[in-house]
Amino acid sequence: MLKVEWQIFGLFMMLKKKITAALMEWHNTQNNREMPWKGEKDPYKIWLSEVILQQTRVEQGRTYYENFTHKYPTIQHLAADKDENVFKLWEGLGYYNRCKNLLFTARFVTNELKGRFPDTYADIVALKGVGPYTAAAIASFAYNEPYAVVDGNVFRVLSRVFNIDTPTDSTEGKQLFTDLANEVLDKKQPGAFNQAIMDFGATICKPMAPACAVCPLQKLCEARQHGRVSMLPVKNKVLQKKTRWLTWFKLQAEGKTLVHKRSSRDIWENLHEFYLVEATEKTTWTRDLVTQWCWNQLDVKKAEVISISGVLSQQLTHQTIKAQFIEVQLPHIPPSLTEYDWLSTKEIDQLAFPRLINLWLDPKKRDSLLF
Repeated sequence: MLKVEWQIFGLFMMLKKKITAALMEWHNTQNNREMPWKGEKDPYKIWLSEVILQQTRVEQGRTYYENFTHKYPTIQHLAADKDENVFKLWEGLGYYNRCKNLLFTARFVTNELKGRFPDTYADIVALKGVGPYTAAAIASFAYNEPYAVVDGNVFRVLSRVFNIDTPTDSTEGKQLFTDLANEVLDKKQPGAFNQAIMDFGATICKPMAPACAVCPLQKLCEARQHGRVSMLPVKNKVLQKKTRWLTWFKLQAEGKTLVHKRSSRDIWENLHEFYLVEATEKTTWTRDLVTQWCWNQLDVKKAEVISISGVLSQQLTHQTIKAQFIEVQLPHIPPSLTEYDWLSTKEIDQLAFPRLINLWLDPKKRDSLLF
């Protein structure tokens, strides 16, 4: 039973069937949103799409989904490949723990479950890297189990329809909207309904400039009746973002380049990078300063500074990255750096790097970044 305040409960009971019917009618007659995973029944491909789409725009995720399903048509194909190859294909998506969990779960299903993907919500949600939302999506789309998906689109639709200002990122709000979603859910067609409400939130009940004039729920929407659509949903958390200043030195010597694999529990774990210097504020790098740095830090006196890039920025969830790249030709591999990998260009091309490094390495974009 729905665990909400009585006034919301009473309103809900009056609107429940109408909302469900209106969303299904819209889905069956007007929902033209096309996505390659839409209508998919294979739990592996549904799981793959949901993992890719976590913290990722649909437009970006589409290409990665198609690349993954082409290279790994089954979960066994994914489980059998080398970590480096999978990370290379994932390159650019970010949040690389998702890729680690993807590989772990693929191998767990293949080796421990004999290749059979779990077919109940309880077993699916127990998989590494799978939360309630992803489990509900797989259970409803693949197995027609009556579990509601609750993502940003669903939060937005329900908060507006019922005019609820309980913060969606609070413990109370998460439970409230999960209860609402499961009560509204069409139990006979849970997969179709979940797709309907998500697509409705993405195309009609949008965060900005919602299409209220053509909304099939406009007469049922309490927020519209009270002029509060733009105020909902409510969030109470304000992320405190820090700025990190990173300088990557592409050190070259004896026909090879220094490369390091990130192993600490930080952003870009398990990806590769060049020699990194991190600071709490911007460093104004000049050729003289770089030459002096090479002498002081590497004990190399005759370093040739090839290029110094401008500052590149990348906004992550909790931090802003400000990065510069400095390319240096050394006369020899310094003894202090022999524990690092020194690789050829061909070897480097096979490695996965953070997006910022790939941007700088792109010859089509690189010239505009130098000064």
